[in-house]
Amino acid sequence: MADPATSLDDQVRAADPDRWLSSRFVGDAQARADLIALYAFEAELMSIPARVTQPLLAEMRYAWWREQMDGVFAGVARKGHPVLEALTDLVARRSLDRAPFDALIEAHIGRVHSEPHDLDAFYVGPMQAAVRVLAGAGHDDAVAEAGRVRGLNQVGRRDEAAALRPAANRALRTLPAEAFPAVAHAGLATGAPEPVKRLTLIWATLRGRI
Repeated sequence: MADPATSLDDQVRAADPDRWLSSRFVGDAQARADLIALYAFEAELMSIPARVTQPLLAEMRYAWWREQMDGVFAGVARKGHPVLEALTDLVARRSLDRAPFDALIEAHIGRVHSEPHDLDAFYVGPMQAAVRVLAGAGHDDAVAEAGRVRGLNQVGRRDEAAALRPAANRALRTLPAEAFPAVAHAGLATGAPEPVKRLTLIWATLRGRI
């Protein structure tokens, strides 16, 4: 039987290579596994529109995930579901807040109905949760602009992302070094080859800038 942790790592590597690459800079194995569990949850949400063709069916699947959050935050894992089991354990140990998870699910529901991207729900909240996994609470303001830079890049608004990057880097000065792998990918260029991305991440991590 496959190791669930390895399976989640492979899932994230395939679905979200930028954040998977960033997670390689987390030295602590448990913290890295926790980050991967968080990203695997997001990968599950992202994959839904590719698996169903009707918005109503997609919304039903997102509603299922929304219902599962009750168990996750009550500490009752859904047995046999590796992502939910890992997420339930992670939430309990890292004292994560539920609001970003609910906001992300609602943003996905809006997306399947062709509503505008909620960049804060898609990118800022998840990045703040990832930072909390690595460095605890108290750093939301430091990473908010970096989350917006990533979101703007992801939706093709690169000029806006470039204009926001100096402010994001100023805010990141207060971020503990151990949390930087949760934000390092924000400055990666979409479509760049993996070796280029690896070098970019190394340079970003050394400087603490995206």
